[in-house]
Amino acid sequence: MRRVLTLGLFGLCLSAPFAGAADQRALNSLKTLDFEERQEQRCDLEAMEQIARNKAGYRPDKVIAYTFADPEVKGDRMTATGATFRSKGEWYRLNYDCRTGPEHLTIKSFDYHIGAMVPKSEWATHYLAAD
Repeated sequence: MRRVLTLGLFGLCLSAPFAGAADQRALNSLKTLDFEERQEQRCDLEAMEQIARNKAGYRPDKVIAYTFADPEVKGDRMTATGATFRSKGEWYRLNYDCRTGPEHLTIKSFDYHIGAMVPKSEWATHYLAAD
């Protein structure tokens, strides 16, 4: 699951402002991924979309599900308790619980909690990039 480079596939689809998870280009890109990676990326896309809509002023441009802990996957459910997201050049802790459809293209349920800002002194240790 540690494939940060895969997010590059969605670069055009995820530029701010976020185009939305239903964007056909993003869904087509998801279909090219292996099954496990598709689930992680689909849940990360949903996290970006929901965080962008939460009216707290965040503008997420990247989510990493495994920054502080590997996500737990059980069937169509993925729980990421050690995730992070980047907004306006800052990284924030993130926990989410995501349930997808059987093909990992649709979201059945999604809950999340935004945590504290990650101090810049921790970025290098966790491979968090400024851009």
